[in-house]
Amino acid sequence: MKRSFSKVLLTLAVAAGLSLTLASGMSFAERAPMAPLPSASGVDIPPLSVPANPNSLANGTQAQAQPANPSIFTAPNSDPQNYVSIPDKESGVLIQRAGQEWRLIRNGVITVYGGWLLAIAVFAMLATYTIKGPMKLHAPMSGVKIKRFNAFDRLVHWLMAFSFLALAFTGLLILYGKYFAMPLMGGVAYGSFLMLCKNIHNFTGPLFTLTIVIFFLLFARKNIFGQGDMAWILGFGGIFSGKHIPAGFFNFGEKFWFWFGMTFLGLIISGSGFVLDMIVPFMDIQYLRGTMQIANIIHSSAAILMTAMAMGHIYIGTIGSQGSIDGMKTGYVDATWAKEHHEIWYNKVNK
Repeated sequence: MKRSFSKVLLTLAVAAGLSLTLASGMSFAERAPMAPLPSASGVDIPPLSVPANPNSLANGTQAQAQPANPSIFTAPNSDPQNYVSIPDKESGVLIQRAGQEWRLIRNGVITVYGGWLLAIAVFAMLATYTIKGPMKLHAPMSGVKIKRFNAFDRLVHWLMAFSFLALAFTGLLILYGKYFAMPLMGGVAYGSFLMLCKNIHNFTGPLFTLTIVIFFLLFARKNIFGQGDMAWILGFGGIFSGKHIPAGFFNFGEKFWFWFGMTFLGLIISGSGFVLDMIVPFMDIQYLRGTMQIANIIHSSAAILMTAMAMGHIYIGTIGSQGSIDGMKTGYVDATWAKEHHEIWYNKVNK
């Protein structure tokens, strides 16, 4: 019994000495190799294998350098799946390398360059309004009203406009809120507020998509490239000359917004948003991490681009051009406005 107790004390003493050696910072190469320790059963305990660099245990290089050990730091950090006995298809990937790439793209390319794009759009609107002010009509209002949109046209437009504003506001908070809202609100309040924004975003998305489809069916025919569009393109819409170029029911700038901004980008945003919401109808989509990451990159990029373009559309349709908002407010526009901005359509109406 005493002999066993003395061996235990000897083992503890050796362990304490090893700890003191580590604490003193003495190089492992300077110490003599440790002899096997006697055990109570009479079987010698093999000497401890201490790495030459203590930090190698933390960064995983020790596991990689020893052929006998499994590569516990390299095998999980890979996209190929390992074997698992549960039905979850992604459980075989412990660490997904593509997730780091997605994070760098989202927080680097999209957040930084997207932020600059939005800032340039806001600055351009402020500079234009400050320097030139709203575009005034060259002649006074005539008081003669011409019908431009019916009640259903305006209802669909305003539903699309308000749903877009809700999506843009909540989406920008989800993307940029942690940089300015979280420091002001605190982590707990910001988390609850962000969850509210997420729910508003998710439930408003289908309404936005529905309005895009209806608006497309209502006005696709009037947005076909036609008379006056080439002259509008060559004259840059009269921006530099200050002259109104004759146009049909919609000018080329409005047609470009209709086809690229509203239809193309709007449907890209809607489709990728449905993938993120996991509600894509009539399609067998595997909602894996990689699928969601690609959908998120597409969704964020298209949304920022559409938001920047929408700023210009909103500016021109409200304070940027005299009389432009009347058509969507009342359904009627003044004859003077119609003649200056859409002279080809105005002449057809007069006939």
